[in-house]
Amino acid sequence: MSAQQAGFAEFYAQTRDDCLRAVFASIGDRQAAEDYVAEAFARAWASWRKVSAHPVPRAWVIRTALNLAVSSWRRRRREMPVAEVAEPPSRLADDSVGQRPDSTIMEVLAGLPLRQRQVVALRVFLDLDTAATAQALGIAPGTVTAHLARATSALREQLTHAGREEGNG
Repeated sequence: MSAQQAGFAEFYAQTRDDCLRAVFASIGDRQAAEDYVAEAFARAWASWRKVSAHPVPRAWVIRTALNLAVSSWRRRRREMPVAEVAEPPSRLADDSVGQRPDSTIMEVLAGLPLRQRQVVALRVFLDLDTAATAQALGIAPGTVTAHLARATSALREQLTHAGREEGNG
């Protein structure tokens, strides 16, 4: 095995699960997340010299997987009549999620806007810093901070509300 192959194999083994969790948290569909992450790793291997030189290679993989998800959603959206397109199919539930006592964190996350889910996935699940998250998503660091604050507030409210209902039920 060459040094390049060994480096990629080690990178894949160390980061695959984290990348999968981050993409799953962002799009809410495990099977699709697995497909997008697999494709992103295939692209990373094809460009391993460039990717390995990236400041945060796993952020590159996650960003690629999320871009694949957006591209897929756009293709499907074009295939449907406009009247049927209400929102991306990545949402797991309606706005009442979190109102039920049996809500899980993933269901509550699914109720957040896409960019907030992405920020939570990168900052919380992957423990990237604000600058790396901003670079991965192509947004300003202040925007990352704002999205994280909004997402944290919404999650706290939904989970606290669900917990109170569960305690009264």
